This record gives sequence, C-alpha cells and structure tokens, in this order.
Amino acid sequence: MKEKEEKAIVLDFLHHGYPLEGKMLPVAQALGTTYFTLLQLVPRYGVTLELKEEVYIGAGKRDKIHYILGRLPREKLTETAKMQLSEFVEKIVPEQEKKFVEFFNSSQPINTRLHQLELLPGFGKKHTQAIIEERKIKPFISFEDIKQRIKNLPDPKKAIEKRILQELEEEEKYHLFVD
Repeated sequence: MKEKEEKAIVLDFLHHGYPLEGKMLPVAQALGTTYFTLLQLVPRYGVTLELKEEVYIGAGKRDKIHYILGRLPREKLTETAKMQLSEFVEKIVPEQEKKFVEFFNSSQPINTRLHQLELLPGFGKKHTQAIIEERKIKPFISFEDIKQRIKNLPDPKKAIEKRILQELEEEEKYHLFVD
C-alpha cells in the first residue's frame, strides 16, 4: 500500500463550499506535496486557509484541518486552483530535482512498444534510446547533466513539469508522478 500524504498545499479555499452543491461546508482544494494527490480538505471550525499555505494532513493532530473530505475530481478544480497548480509544479520540480533525475536513471519499459520516458512531452524513441545508452555509461546527476550529455533533448525539467500537470488535469492511461 502506498504511503499517505503528510502535507498539502492549498490551491483554493471556498469559504461556503461549492456554489451548486447546496452544502455550506467550507472546503479547500489542495495538492499533496509528496505524491501530488488532489484532495478536498475541510478546515477546523473558524479556520480560514490562505492560498499556497502548507497544511499538515498526516495521521497525528492536525491544527488547521478537521478532516480530508476525499480526493478532488479534476473536473471540480477551480480556475484559481489550476493557476496555483502550475505555480506549485514549477516550484516543486527543481526542489525535488534528485527524485526526478532518478526517474531518468531508473525508468523502465511499460510494455514491448512503450517506455516510461516516451510519456514525457517531446520525448520520442530516439531520445529514449539515447538516455538509456548514456545512463549505462554513468548515471545522471542533474537536469543540466542530462541536457549536456543528450543532444537535441527537450528541457528535462520542463518536460517533467508538463507531464505532472497533464496527469493532474487530464485523463491519462499511465501515471508516472501523480498518485
């Protein structure tokens, strides 16, 4: 079983809940910081959450969050939440560079015709083959290292950011980064 999120970033806060649902329950649209899980959080009574605020949602005592209402369906994402999503992803990818570079070093074929690397926007069979050959010689150590060693490669950082947003906002068959 996968680990649960410990922290989440508030993408939007609806003081009176969703306009068309009739329930006046305050709800925050949030994104888990580890597995990028879209969540709906109900704050404690009287608590107002700020955009971009990081809140604890783990198993222990939560100071601001009363309970997790459940996963946030992508079609319920507000426009504000979508804007916050892309800002958050642009911030988190460089912060977790080591984790994403490790993806380039250890990604595997999904089946006989498709490799995980080919799911990155702009990466085709030639790029994938070049990455596999190059990582056999020596593992990659940074996004810059990947760019230096593979000619004509789309920016690996931007490709990861685009893929995460794709997985969050669209229906995808395969998930590389989002739970």
